[in-house]
Amino acid sequence: MMLHIPAVLSREQVAACRRLLDQAPWVDGLATSGKQAALCKQNLQLAEDSALARELGSIVLAALGRNALFVSAALPARILPPYFNRYEGGGQFGNHVDNAIRIDPTNGQRLRTDVSTTLFFCDPDEYDGGELVVEDSYGTHQVKLPAGDMIVYPSTSLHRVEPVTRGARVCSFFWTQSMVRDDWKRQMLFDLDLNIQNLRQQVGDNAETVALTSHYHNLLRLWAEL
Repeated sequence: MMLHIPAVLSREQVAACRRLLDQAPWVDGLATSGKQAALCKQNLQLAEDSALARELGSIVLAALGRNALFVSAALPARILPPYFNRYEGGGQFGNHVDNAIRIDPTNGQRLRTDVSTTLFFCDPDEYDGGELVVEDSYGTHQVKLPAGDMIVYPSTSLHRVEPVTRGARVCSFFWTQSMVRDDWKRQMLFDLDLNIQNLRQQVGDNAETVALTSHYHNLLRLWAEL
């Protein structure tokens, strides 16, 4: 499942974060790469243990906690602290699949990467290139979103970032270990949840919406891993 979630951060929040990011001490993005990714990666990142990365990461995590669409789609059990990257001057990231296991730098615990997310801090007209290209069984999808929006997609997907030939592309990216590891099961639960919400708005809490809600929670109880 690929999902575009708009306005995760307000324009005011984006502007405040951008002021900090534009003055940030960027380091070589290879510092957080695995062996395969290091062969095709050319970008800059905030040092993951920097005070600025922690400050901005807290803003992102707070926004995620308030975003019902993200919670419904990802069903997060744990979220790795957000990273921040910058592509400019031809910077790119070739085709790769994200590492299956990441280490949480705050506590050393291992996290399974089920869901990948990119949150944009630049509007599309600020740079040329830089599209996130995701390949899955349904084809090839190019993503370049407004500042404050984010894209959510399965971490099993082959994906890349096209070269940035003008300006700079600045984003946050992070991984979620879902309570439901299988993407197709998350998709079914997400679709069911959205339909229940739509029905509730139309007809209220009648016997049918209560029954569907019970069905949703019983499926989640069956599939969830905590």
